[in-house]
Amino acid sequence: MLSGPFRRLGDFMILVTSATGNIGRALVRELHDSGHPVRAATRSPHRAVFPSGVEVVHGDLDDPASFREAFAGVTGFLLLGAPGDVPGLLRTAARAGVRRVVLVSSLLAETHPDSVIGRGALSGEEIVRDSGLEWTVLRPWEFASNAFWWAPSIREHGSVHSHEVPEGSQVVDPADIAAVAARALTEPGHEQRIHPLTGSERLTVAQRVAVLSEELARPIEFVELSTEQARQRMLRYMPAGIVEDMLSTSGKDPGVLDTVREITGAPARTFRQWARRNIAAFG
Repeated sequence: MLSGPFRRLGDFMILVTSATGNIGRALVRELHDSGHPVRAATRSPHRAVFPSGVEVVHGDLDDPASFREAFAGVTGFLLLGAPGDVPGLLRTAARAGVRRVVLVSSLLAETHPDSVIGRGALSGEEIVRDSGLEWTVLRPWEFASNAFWWAPSIREHGSVHSHEVPEGSQVVDPADIAAVAARALTEPGHEQRIHPLTGSERLTVAQRVAVLSEELARPIEFVELSTEQARQRMLRYMPAGIVEDMLSTSGKDPGVLDTVREITGAPARTFRQWARRNIAAFG
């Protein structure tokens, strides 16, 4: 794998879809700060705020035709494993002359391939591999940014109610996913590769809550829920299959992987680093 300073592929324009999301925003910033031409696609470009010099365009993943102008002159683009007309989008990209796509999938495709999320991830990867484009698949583990789910309870009640996984989780910072995606979009050597990604440490929910408490400089109570209590809470706003995936502890554990450092030359960020950058959301 490659590491160190960016090695340019030559003249190119990178398109970032879902550009206002956690990964998309970080990738736009990563590419812009590194001097790479970047175009940000979002459903509501008039509401988006990006650094000066970033071209902002309209693009709706449910409507591939909306990307015809967005793909003009683009050599590679980021695609999140999310709902939308992915086959249609890939065909639109190919017709526009786009050469490569980087898909953000899920490590559950490897560790829990029979789960709802794992099966969906594998299906999306197959569509991308069959697109005829040069492809790279990123398979991240649980996002550090999932902690945003706790923000309302922390702000309003000073507490987090959650199911606990005793062995913890190697949560990965979306900024690290973006850093790897930037390399895959702008450097040679990542074509037809799958990159599994985790954070640099394994933390329980209680430990992550403790980090947030320390960064806020005020106490946060962690209330551990039973599996059934957590299930009933989560079913209020998530499909049953996804809930069961999130509560399951069976299957292969990926361990703490060093892929981020191997590709970018920098170690994966810690949860504390993520929390420090985003602590205002919890105050």
